[in-house]
Amino acid sequence: MSHRALVTKAVWSAVYLLFILAPLLALLAGTLPPSRDVWTEFSVALGYSGLAMMGLQFGLTARFRYVTDPWGEDVIYHFHRRVSLIAVGLVVAHPLILLAAGSEKLAPPDALRDVPLGAVFAVLSLGSLILLVAMALWRTHLKISYETWHATHIVLAVVAVAGGVLHMVGWGFYLADPLKRALWIGLAVFWIGLLLYVRIVKPLFMLRRPYRVSALRAERGDSLTLVMRPDGHAGFRFRPDQFGWLTLWGSPFRITGHPFSFSSSAEAPDGHVEMTIRSLGDFTSAIGQVPVGRRVYLDGPYGAFTIGNPTDMHVLIAGGIGITPMMSMIRTLADRGDRRPVVLLYGSKDWESVTFREELEALQARLDLRVVHVLTQPPPGWTGEQGRITADVFKRHLPPRYADHEYFICGPDVMMDAIEAALGEMQVPLSRYHSERYSFV
Repeated sequence: MSHRALVTKAVWSAVYLLFILAPLLALLAGTLPPSRDVWTEFSVALGYSGLAMMGLQFGLTARFRYVTDPWGEDVIYHFHRRVSLIAVGLVVAHPLILLAAGSEKLAPPDALRDVPLGAVFAVLSLGSLILLVAMALWRTHLKISYETWHATHIVLAVVAVAGGVLHMVGWGFYLADPLKRALWIGLAVFWIGLLLYVRIVKPLFMLRRPYRVSALRAERGDSLTLVMRPDGHAGFRFRPDQFGWLTLWGSPFRITGHPFSFSSSAEAPDGHVEMTIRSLGDFTSAIGQVPVGRRVYLDGPYGAFTIGNPTDMHVLIAGGIGITPMMSMIRTLADRGDRRPVVLLYGSKDWESVTFREELEALQARLDLRVVHVLTQPPPGWTGEQGRITADVFKRHLPPRYADHEYFICGPDVMMDAIEAALGEMQVPLSRYHSERYSFV
């Protein structure tokens, strides 16, 4: 990793911590309210910290390219999910600690009309948070469609943050000071502004730069390739193995976009881009119904999963539809006339489902490419690799000094976990391999 990338990561990490801790520390400045017992103050600190982390979640998903590039969009989204759980844990701990400490603030009122408004907002915020997390963790088990979940997720997040801020203002203990109250209200406006940027400002730019579907190409493995050309503009340039968010039906103001890797060469002269999509249900099953000429919208490019570091050999490891970013890399290297050795270890279910099988064979004549197919259900008489991609497979097909190669991994999470463990077994440092996990939910 370059020195510049390390500095950029350090700066953005410091900014993130500043946005979380500064509002909390600001409460201790200026005029202070009467002191309370340590458990009450501790629980309040947890609640404020949790709320600050919740608000910043709007920033993590705003897709600011200069923020996401150092890590990669997939890393940011996985961080977003884990930080969400931490934030919810802090917020939930706030009333639980008060309850354990026997705080009089949680004593039931004599009548409903006596319930403080701050308490009402607290229940609204906490309930929204719990529902939000439950739907995120068990969406598949609850059989909630991605589109429904996404819209509900946004609404619940806004209600949770707004309810939390109104709860703080309603109690008015630390926020009795006008400046402190203005600070937290300003933060809430900033957080909502981030959401409006994603949902209104960015779609306005996309609306002026549409694409049109110029071809729909069937591929092996129950996959289809969408070929899209810029409509009235030059398009954007992307690096091989980056991805974009596709809005296929409706306008860019539609709540839900879907992330897909570009499978085309980054050297395409006319600005066209391709996405190869496997039918896995929900949105992907309708790709075959897209008519040629349809206007679509792309938000991109994103992703730090790209070639470019000095290396003696590129080792590409793909599982299933994880081949799409690898194809972008291979096609780009071929168009550039790059003669560095490339080894593709490609795991598939069976021989007939190997997407891009024939093209990969043809590309071996254009660059120094060797393809190793690994099948879990090989046909009779198969003499190649079978089963899973393991450390033994690496050792059979890669030259020694494994730590000198650069590795790129994309596929199902289970496969990627196993590959990363195998590379660790071979003493390949983390800096030499790159992973792209294509689940953002």
